[in-house]
Amino acid sequence: MNRMSIPFIEENDQTRAREEHLAALRTLVGNVYPNKFERSEVVEAGKEDTITAVVEKYRAYEPESPEGRRPAAEEIEPANQQLNAITVRLAGRIASPPRVMGKAAFVHLSDGVSRLQIYVKRADVAGVRNDAMGGEVDGWELFNLLDHGDFIGVEGYLFITKTGELSLHVQKLQFLSKALLPLPDKMHGIHDPEIRQRQRYADLIAGSLKLEREQDELTPREVFERRSKVGAEMRRILEDHGYIEVETPMLTPLATGAAARPFKTHHNALDIDLYARIAPELYLKRLLVGGFEKVYELNRNFRNEGISTRHNPEFTMLEFYWAYADVNQMMDFCESMLRAVVFKTLGHTHVKFGEYDLDFSRPFERISMRNSVAKVVGEANVTADNLLELFEQHVEPKLIQPTLISDFPKPISPLSKASPVDPTVAERFELYIAGMECANGFSELNDPVEQYERFKDQMQQRERGDEEAMVMDEDYIRALSYGMPPAAGIGVGIDRFVMLVTNRQSIRDVILFPHLRPERKQSETIEAANQDAEDMPPSGG
Repeated sequence: MNRMSIPFIEENDQTRAREEHLAALRTLVGNVYPNKFERSEVVEAGKEDTITAVVEKYRAYEPESPEGRRPAAEEIEPANQQLNAITVRLAGRIASPPRVMGKAAFVHLSDGVSRLQIYVKRADVAGVRNDAMGGEVDGWELFNLLDHGDFIGVEGYLFITKTGELSLHVQKLQFLSKALLPLPDKMHGIHDPEIRQRQRYADLIAGSLKLEREQDELTPREVFERRSKVGAEMRRILEDHGYIEVETPMLTPLATGAAARPFKTHHNALDIDLYARIAPELYLKRLLVGGFEKVYELNRNFRNEGISTRHNPEFTMLEFYWAYADVNQMMDFCESMLRAVVFKTLGHTHVKFGEYDLDFSRPFERISMRNSVAKVVGEANVTADNLLELFEQHVEPKLIQPTLISDFPKPISPLSKASPVDPTVAERFELYIAGMECANGFSELNDPVEQYERFKDQMQQRERGDEEAMVMDEDYIRALSYGMPPAAGIGVGIDRFVMLVTNRQSIRDVILFPHLRPERKQSETIEAANQDAEDMPPSGG
C-alpha cells in the first residue's frame, strides 16, 4: 500500500487505520473525492434538502412517550405509512461511531447544525462507484470502511424506529470525503482556547458534535451565525433610513482617519508605500462633499497595536455619516439602532455578559467626561491635562450599563467640531458598555482652514515622538474646500458588540480566524523545553 505522506499529520494507530480505509475505498469506488453529490428537493421545491430541513419538517412524526419508555407500535405504524413513501437524498458528516448489530447498523449524520440517524442494512444497501463508469459496489463493504468524521451521501426513505427516533433507511450509499484525522471529543468539545481559535474548523466540528451543553450555551457556529445576524440587522436599519453602502480603499497612501499605528507595505508597480487603513473616515466624508447625504461602510480596519482580549490587529467597524445632523442626533440614532439590533438578535433587550445583566431597554445614561470624573475624584482635582487619564483610570472600567460619555477634550479629537458653548471641548461622544468602548461619534469638522491647523498640530505631535498622531492629508483639505455640509459620523466596533450579545469574554472568540503567534512545531516545542531546562538554576541555587 502506498501510504500518504503529509508530514504535519501525526502518525499513530488511528491515522494509519484511516489511511488504510481510504486506500481500500479507492480500490472499491474509484474516485475517493468525487466532485459533487446531488441532493433531493423534497422539503421545498427549488431548494436542496439539508439534514436540518428534513429533521425540522418531519420530526413531528416522532410519537410522544414518557422518558425512558418506548412508544407503542400502534403509534409508530401510522407515521411510518406516510414516511416510508418519502425518499430523500442527503449528505453530511458521520457524527458518531457506528452501532453495528450483526448485519445492520445505526449511525448519525450531521450538517453542522442538526443530526439525523441513518439505518444501514446489509441486504438493502448498494454502494455507488464514483468514477466515470458508474455502477454499484457492495454497500455493506463500503459502509465498513467508513470512519467517524467521513462525509457520505445517502438515499433512502424515512421512518420512525422502535425507540421513536426519526431515521433514514439507506438504500444507496456514496462515499464523498475521508477524515484522515480523528474528530474532537463529542462529549465535551475543545477546552483549550488557543486550539479553538487557531483551528476554528476543529472548533466548529467539535461544537456540532458536542452532546453536553449548559443552559443557554452557544455552539461556535451559533456565535458566528449571531454575528452575521447583527451585521444584517444593522444594514437593514441603515438602509431603511436612507443610507447607501459604499466601499472605500483598504490600502491607502496615507494612514489617516484615526490616531493609531498602521501596517505598512510597498506597491512594486507604482513604487510607493501603502498602508492598511486604520479607518475609512476621511474617504466617507469625501463622499459627503461629493453629494451623498447618508453613507455607511461595514468593513475591516487594521491597526499595528497590542493584542488583548479586546483588541485584534484587524477588526470590523461600522462607520456611517449623516449630513445636516449633529452629535446629539447621532447619539439618539446610535442608541435606538443598538437597542433594535439587540432585540432582533436575542428576542429581548436584556444581555447576559459574564456577571452583568445589561439592560438595553432603559435610556442610555448620558454624562460629560468631566462630570463623570468629577463625581469620582471631585471637581477640584480635575484639570484639562489630567482629565483623560483620570477618566481611563477611575471611570471607564466602571461603565457597565450602556453609557454615552460626551464632551471630549478638543486636542484629542482632531476631526471633531468644537462645542459652540465651550470651544475647549469637542462635540464628541463614546459609548461604553461593560467597561468597553463600543462606539465613537461626533459632529464632523468641516472648516478646511481649521482642519488644516489641526493636522499641523498632529504633525507636531508626531515630530515629538507620538507615532499614533495623524498625518497631513492635503487631498482631504482640498475636498473640504469644495464645501462639506454639517454632518455627524460614528464608528461602531462590531467585534466588541458581538462579544456582548454572545457572552464571549475574548474578542478572539467572535472572530473566525484571529491573529495568534505562529504555531510551534513539535520539534521546536521540545527544543524550547530543553533550553528552558538548561537555563534553570541548579537545585537549591
